[in-house]
Amino acid sequence: MSGIDDLGKAHEGKFALDEEQEFKAVARRNKLLGLWAADLMGLTDDAAQEYAKEVIVADLEEKGDDDVFRKIRGDLDAKSVEMSDHRIRREMEELLATAREQIHNGE
Repeated sequence: MSGIDDLGKAHEGKFALDEEQEFKAVARRNKLLGLWAADLMGLTDDAAQEYAKEVIVADLEEKGDDDVFRKIRGDLDAKSVEMSDHRIRREMEELLATAREQIHNGE
């Protein structure tokens, strides 16, 4: 029976590690997305970094990506930056893939 228990614990450990890495990847994606949007809005240096932090915090409002999307969409609209919803969502997907790769590579 201990073999089954060991296998179960190994699966639990892998699941926890995968969840932790995904959490880190999403947080990194949000930072990268915030820097992307900051650039579109003309923010630089400290202001861009601060905005990226705001995007990370926005993701804590609810489960999923809609809270982050709404933050970016609203801020781009407020600064009169024309950008389609599709382009924002595509950037979110691409940056998540980049963030996952960076996490996997230990960056």
